[in-house]
Amino acid sequence: MRTWATFFLLLAALPCAAQHDFLRADEIDLLREAQDPNERLPLYVKFAQERVSLIQQLTAKEKSGRTAMIQDALGEYSKIIDAIDTVSDDALQRGRPADIGIAAVAAGEKGMLAALQKVKQSAPSDLMLYRFILEQAIAATKDSLDLALEDLGTREAEVQKQEQKEKKERESMMRPEELDAKQAEQKKEAEQKKKAPTLRRPGETAPPSK
Repeated sequence: MRTWATFFLLLAALPCAAQHDFLRADEIDLLREAQDPNERLPLYVKFAQERVSLIQQLTAKEKSGRTAMIQDALGEYSKIIDAIDTVSDDALQRGRPADIGIAAVAAGEKGMLAALQKVKQSAPSDLMLYRFILEQAIAATKDSLDLALEDLGTREAEVQKQEQKEKKERESMMRPEELDAKQAEQKKEAEQKKKAPTLRRPGETAPPSK
């Protein structure tokens, strides 16, 4: 019984571990402290630049075992780029300011794209062993850079439109009772937001007007 219990506990923990398996512990700590998109996005850019710098160093000099290290760095880099796009879209969807962070992304990705393309053009002796993952990283950077350079108003509208589409798709798969419960909860939240904030304690009433 203990063996199976341990197995299921480990299985349940896998998604949490996999969520940041491309970041170091110190990087995760920095992200926890930076909840604002304008602070978080530049951190992701910094992490990605460190991977690119490592790839440049490894491909510049023949070294035993470097291929696996390059593959790992490229894999982490691509996941960081995906995280950048996710954080940016989430901020725009929620209407949170992200212009400073997205500008940092655009500036950083221009340099990283050029560096990765230069690595490919230099044709290292073991390039064939990581050519595909390198090309994937280059393609992901190009796509992310296009998003970062896009007009924020236009991109925000596109993100909102996509979210509405996905919301309708999710609702279409819900049972009638689930949909009713969700709509009731949304109505309750909307009513709570409409209530004017007050500094009075619970049960305290307004003083009589003179």
